[in-house]
Amino acid sequence: MADVTRVIADLTAEGDELDTLVAPLSVEQWSTDTPASGWTIAHQIAHLAWTDYASLTAISDSEGFGRMLEEFGKDPLHAVDKVAEEWAAQSPEELLAKWRDGRARLAAALATVPEGTRIAWFGPPMSAASMATARLMETWAHGLDVADALGARRAPTARLKNLAHLGVRTRNFAYMVNGQPAPAEEFRVELKAPDGDTWAWGPEDAAQRVTGPAEDFCLLVTQRAHRDDLALVAVGDDAQHWLAIAQVFAGPPGGGRKPKGAA
Repeated sequence: MADVTRVIADLTAEGDELDTLVAPLSVEQWSTDTPASGWTIAHQIAHLAWTDYASLTAISDSEGFGRMLEEFGKDPLHAVDKVAEEWAAQSPEELLAKWRDGRARLAAALATVPEGTRIAWFGPPMSAASMATARLMETWAHGLDVADALGARRAPTARLKNLAHLGVRTRNFAYMVNGQPAPAEEFRVELKAPDGDTWAWGPEDAAQRVTGPAEDFCLLVTQRAHRDDLALVAVGDDAQHWLAIAQVFAGPPGGGRKPKGAA
């Protein structure tokens, strides 16, 4: 079981790092296009701010979150884009203040969730540690889009272990959202951490194996890079197929990114 205090600390650090990237931006720069089609930097931060608000609602107001679920269910394919557009219409100053307030309140709320409690969500209900991990994943992934838009490079950190763990644990979810049966056997995943250490999951003697840099695995499962541009190695047909459909985020199958240099 993940240590919720540690994950919350990692989530806070990830948000703070992204904050330092966007805080100095001019009003014009907030309208810079990111690699996500139709999304500017403002859309990226708006999405994070709204999802923090949704997470807070799920923790503190079950009826209010139920209404949120009902509203999203009316148009599940476009609801995320619609909300991002609405929240991005605020001034950068208002949006930044709202995001800062929301992520601070969420960190505090997650720390008070009783052990064993399952929090309702748009996917399966989650523990506080799992919700914190999911928020960290989104902060990293959308922060990467912001960094790419600005031509900045964010160095990988040990915080990626949270995301990699989530990527491994959501293997069967990726099959489910693609309408495919998941393999019965466990896979072995061995990833090289930013500090040169090895992070590993699954039986050492598993026939289906995935190896490579942890950052590349995280880029793959968040669909922030095409597999052709990543140094991941899959052994076994099932492992090969998993890397083609892997996704760590909730919702329908993602479209992914094109290979570098593709039209």
